[in-house]
Amino acid sequence: MHEALDGLKIWQSPEVIEGIDTFDDAGIYRIADGTALVQTVDFFTPVVDDPYAFGQVATANALSDVYAMGGRPVTALNILCVPAGDLPLPDLHRILQGGADKLKEAECSLLGGHTVIDKELKFGCSITGLIDPARVWSNAGAKAGHRLVLTKFLGTGILCSALKQGKLDAETIGEVTRSMATLNRAACEAAKTVGGISAATDVTGFGLAGHAGQMAKASGVTIRLDAAALPIFPNAIALAKGGLKTRGDKTNRAFLKGRWETAKSVEPVLEDLCFDPQTSGGLLLVVAPDRVDALVATLKSAKVLATAVVGDVLPREGSLDLKIG
Repeated sequence: MHEALDGLKIWQSPEVIEGIDTFDDAGIYRIADGTALVQTVDFFTPVVDDPYAFGQVATANALSDVYAMGGRPVTALNILCVPAGDLPLPDLHRILQGGADKLKEAECSLLGGHTVIDKELKFGCSITGLIDPARVWSNAGAKAGHRLVLTKFLGTGILCSALKQGKLDAETIGEVTRSMATLNRAACEAAKTVGGISAATDVTGFGLAGHAGQMAKASGVTIRLDAAALPIFPNAIALAKGGLKTRGDKTNRAFLKGRWETAKSVEPVLEDLCFDPQTSGGLLLVVAPDRVDALVATLKSAKVLATAVVGDVLPREGSLDLKIG
């Protein structure tokens, strides 16, 4: 999709603070002194079998882009694509209720939406949030010497693929579903409380490697990921060792072609998990070194799912966006 935007001629108001230039998580538009809108949209096909859980996961995923910018979601519009005659009305209701309950948890008001007939079921939201223009977390602000903190476990892509193949036990299904349905609100609020955040993004379809690499490119730095420190679902490691990969693994590697290197000492399965596409993943926070301990402690107090220091920011090394070591 990024390639399709190359050379696209668009008009932008002077009030646009964050547009499409750095492929950030959301756009930001100033509406008054001290106030700006955060806007994003995201929807996808089901990643879990339960309709209610799918509604929750899709909605949490859409809300995540606003949290990744440091914003507060305030309104939502549903997007629903339905195969003609293929989905029972009770299932549709459960999808919408799952989404509505997740919006309630986020204190984000549902204002309406749009439904179309499509070949595949899809659901998600367009989200509008509010933010102080002086306190935006751009993906282009990462500073050399700062550290990286990740707030959810990796491996949802592999686990969801295993689920579709009938290879996942009920306990793991519950674990990964809870993770994907968990809002990044607590992580966002904890990070704002601690301060010292120079950049942020959420880890979704491009995987940890892709999103970290895009952040490095936008910031003019090189990011080093510590493979041994990555928080990973244990079953995802076992499945990856068994050779399970998603189609997104290949496209994510192509996205970073020529812009990353992996140390020979890194176990191949850990590299695979870096490129595994995530659904409703955690926040990747870039924080000043003197605030790392306070951030980790505050995240733990907020019961955030993961509180892992997973790397650091280096001065730019030629064309290299990412090092996995």
